[in-house]
Amino acid sequence: MSAGHAHKLYRHGHSPVHALPPHCKIAAVLCFVLTVVATPRTAVWTFALYALLLAAVAAAARVPAGFLLKRLLVEVPFVAFAVLMPFVATGPRVHILGTALSEPGLWGAWNILAKGTLGVAASVLLAATTDLRGLLIGLQRLRMPPLLVQIASFMIRYGDVIADELRRMRVARLSRGFEARGVRHWGVLAKSAGALFIRSYERGERVHLAMVSRGYTGTLPVPDAAAATGAQWTRAAALPAAALAVCLLGWTL
Repeated sequence: MSAGHAHKLYRHGHSPVHALPPHCKIAAVLCFVLTVVATPRTAVWTFALYALLLAAVAAAARVPAGFLLKRLLVEVPFVAFAVLMPFVATGPRVHILGTALSEPGLWGAWNILAKGTLGVAASVLLAATTDLRGLLIGLQRLRMPPLLVQIASFMIRYGDVIADELRRMRVARLSRGFEARGVRHWGVLAKSAGALFIRSYERGERVHLAMVSRGYTGTLPVPDAAAATGAQWTRAAALPAAALAVCLLGWTL
């Protein structure tokens, strides 16, 4: 874990948000998402305020709007599911532009879109301001089960290894004039997948032996780091505290 590892969502910077300890940011985002989920879906105006809060965080972190919007495309499958709900859900029907739509389906689609988008945006901001090593250390400091942290760490790092191996195999096929153009080439692709599995398995064994030879005993070392100060926790709590106030107003008004 001590080795640096950059991911595509991370945006290097020196903003106040980047400077916060990782575990403070993880806890803040988790509390914010839980607050958004607890908000009644009929309080439409509250979700606009949540979006403004995230926009303020993005501005403080110096994360451009284009960077954020581009990475929100990951929720497109959920958007497609939400769009279908008014057409397939049962219950009272309302007519919009001459089309009969389910009223509960419309509220369900709005609930998924609003809360899902805010949750994804908060997660993207967390990833944009915290590198992978920081996220893993933050999870450890929050007392997440060590085995789960190790699984996440190995999965992310080894995913890059497999992707690089797959890229080399593709280059080797292209250099030999092969290009998949139809069903008759599926056999070659299947053999490539089998070869990738064998290479990945062998690479995993070599990595494990290398770790054991260097003293790995089943646990990862936790780097020494100063505990978060009260001021840092206060700054991190600003987002969920403001969101909680909005949520309470949404339930009372």
